[in-house]
Amino acid sequence: MRVYVPLTLPGLAEAHQAGELGPAPLRAYAVTPGLREWCVSDDLEELEYAALTRAAAASLRMIAEDGAAPRKRVVVAVDVDDKAATATPDAAADEATLGQVALAGAVRLSVAAAVHVDAEEALEDVSAAVAAVPAADGGDEAARFTVDGAEDHELLWFGVQEIPGLLK
Repeated sequence: MRVYVPLTLPGLAEAHQAGELGPAPLRAYAVTPGLREWCVSDDLEELEYAALTRAAAASLRMIAEDGAAPRKRVVVAVDVDDKAATATPDAAADEATLGQVALAGAVRLSVAAAVHVDAEEALEDVSAAVAAVPAADGGDEAARFTVDGAEDHELLWFGVQEIPGLLK
């Protein structure tokens, strides 16, 4: 099963130094029954994109919690055994946690399939979205629109061997 682990650039640096994503339980996003039902799709590529988008939104919130983190969303895609990921119990009831899973153990970074990171062109919109998160969570529709604006930017794909260059 492919899972998408949301991070920040400092979190990616820590994982790179440690050689693994962790510690457990590790929050990730995947194609879960709840996400399938929400997307109303059987297209695996479309469903995996939805899980990646969910992880990118979680990364945005992680950046909002860490005022010093660079304003780039980071998601690491990893293939794990189906038994290694457990759907979050509340995930089916809450749209914000659709597709969320917990990984039972740390995952070696060397087995990651890819790292997805925002391009430089996304910085302005991601920065605005980070600043708008508290108001959006409070129900402000204009702020919600700003937060959703970060999703207009596709995350770029990088191989694991390119992580050192991303951390410069």
